[in-house]
Amino acid sequence: MGSEDPRGAVCGGPDAMQDARPVHRVYVDGFFMDDTEVTNLEFGRFVRLTGYVTVAERVPRAEDFPGAPPEALVPGSAVFTPTDGPVPLDSHFRWWRYQKGANWRHPEGLGTSVEGRDSDPVVHVAYEDAEAYARWSGKRLPTEAEWEFAARGGRSGDLYPWGNDLKPEGRFVANIYTGRFPSTDTGVDGFKGIAPVGSFPANSFGLHDMSGNVWEWVSDWYRPDAYQQRVLAAAFPRNPTGPMSSHDPEEPSERKRVHRGGSFLCTDEYCTRYMVGSRGKGEVSTGSNHVGFRCVMTADQYRTRRAP
Repeated sequence: MGSEDPRGAVCGGPDAMQDARPVHRVYVDGFFMDDTEVTNLEFGRFVRLTGYVTVAERVPRAEDFPGAPPEALVPGSAVFTPTDGPVPLDSHFRWWRYQKGANWRHPEGLGTSVEGRDSDPVVHVAYEDAEAYARWSGKRLPTEAEWEFAARGGRSGDLYPWGNDLKPEGRFVANIYTGRFPSTDTGVDGFKGIAPVGSFPANSFGLHDMSGNVWEWVSDWYRPDAYQQRVLAAAFPRNPTGPMSSHDPEEPSERKRVHRGGSFLCTDEYCTRYMVGSRGKGEVSTGSNHVGFRCVMTADQYRTRRAP
């Protein structure tokens, strides 16, 4: 698991990815994983049958946002907004905004819809939304170790799920940001924004979009020193589930879980975390239009579901 400092690699980007070290070995028992991210169609069925309401559709509680004016406490979610031109890449607030009415049904806000986008991965899901769907479906969210094992597809040590070349034979094989970030996505990989699941080749385990498209929630709490602590605790951990609690020195008051896989907004100019050994993070009660998820089952769960 993990990633060496990628800054010297071709298309390695400017990020040292210190939270992805040390590179270390882990053992995971066998499991089954969804071959794609959960789609709008699948999530919509869950909502229809259960009446579930996502975090982004609920009115924010005043106690969770002390000092916020009442008029700001409206349902919504974070939406990427391209800038008018090149800007310094020192603050993500330049291209992210809280959009009133944005949720899984309305990905860009009021007036937008998922109609005709059944095969797009569902977005604007907070961690508890993803966990609720997983429980309903008889599955669970993967651990970070399971996710990386699956993403690698047996290619231990490679930069990407398919090898070490970002564009094998000159072709894009993942949905990432092409052009000048954050102002101009040229779409030369075939898509400007989210792609329908399965639009790019699967890895050696038959899994699509393990790099790019949308970030995916996993069950581990985020800590930048998680790998260091794991290696100190055990030489060869079996089925690691991550730290007992979250801590991000950049935002110590926020509770965060790990994101994996990068998204359609990742680029070698700014965020190269579509690299298979890299890590992301997200506050558990928030979503955005580039975060989704997929689920896993144990072998026993799979046999039970498949039984006649």
